Amino acid sequence: MDHAPASPEIAHTHVAFEDGIALECGVVLKRLVVAYRTYGRLNADRSNAILICHALTSDQYVAETHPLTGRPGWWETVVGPRLPVDTDRFFVICANVLGGCMGSTGPKDPRDTDTVESWGIDFPPITIRDMVHAQKRLIDHLGIGRLFAVVGGSMGGMQVLEWAATFPASVFAAVPIASAAYHSAQNIAFNEVGRQAIFGDPDWFEGRYQAHGVIPARGLAVARMVAHITYLSEQALTRKFGRRLRGGQTLSLFGDRFEVESYLQHQGSSFVLRFDANSYLTITRAMDYFDLAADHEGNLSRAFAGTPTRFCIISFSSDWLFPTADSRAIARALNRAAANVSFVEIASDKGHDAFLLDEPDFHRTLAGFLAGCAEHAGLAA
Repeated sequence: MDHAPASPEIAHTHVAFEDGIALECGVVLKRLVVAYRTYGRLNADRSNAILICHALTSDQYVAETHPLTGRPGWWETVVGPRLPVDTDRFFVICANVLGGCMGSTGPKDPRDTDTVESWGIDFPPITIRDMVHAQKRLIDHLGIGRLFAVVGGSMGGMQVLEWAATFPASVFAAVPIASAAYHSAQNIAFNEVGRQAIFGDPDWFEGRYQAHGVIPARGLAVARMVAHITYLSEQALTRKFGRRLRGGQTLSLFGDRFEVESYLQHQGSSFVLRFDANSYLTITRAMDYFDLAADHEGNLSRAFAGTPTRFCIISFSSDWLFPTADSRAIARALNRAAANVSFVEIASDKGHDAFLLDEPDFHRTLAGFLAGCAEHAGLAA
């Protein structure tokens, strides 16, 4: 892959907090910007707000055309009028995570209000909890005292769990989807392969590629390709591509001879046009650090002691990145904490990405849970 052009600047909807934010690592960011999108209308008593937490490579453009790619929003099958997260009923918010590259404070931003020099590789390490604290600032700014629900898949599910553990009085209902209470050794290993691919790119320049007017496109593309394999199942790959060859049958050592190779190449090349390599490093490391039980002597139940939040834990049968056992462990911990919790495993052969795809059983489960919670909360239909 040749040098890829830098992404164009976009005027994202955002709020700036001039008093900054203190991070878990001890660093204080002097200024915090949170970019976000909203859908639907906030009702008079501000009780119908749902926060959507996005996954690693997603962003705040949930249910509209993406300004960089021109593609539909990543959850347009779930969020919208008369959809499972019904914007005729709910006010939906999604913020680009802290450390991201779609308008929220991250490595691409100036390190100081008095300079234009970007943080780059020197951006401080962040955690899922830091992301949630930044989101809480946004929610407070919007004048919302309690969220009706917090919903998210994968890394978004980690944020959901952190919200419920850190701000239980601010979350009526929580839906962590295809997620876990900690990042497994296997998942950390996959992330490290991706990071090493970036480090090995000749345009990496020790993380200061912006100063050289390039991006580590090849390394970032390989990182995306590796990650994307983990989002799918063997059944899904076989169904979509099998062993089908592209073009003629001539044997060749090089080139994308198989259709699955071409697919991964496309995933990689399109990704580098919308994502920053230093953001990728920052966010994958935040996922690796995540261990919700760590602050509670290894006892996950203590993280949810006395919680008033209602939970719906959802997993998918063919997800080997965040397998059902991870979701069951969360459900058992919540049961031990005497929480109101339901758990559903959706039968699917689509792998981890099933929560992003057309899965009617998942959509019915999510819609049913939110409707039941709305009725219990006395939220008007």
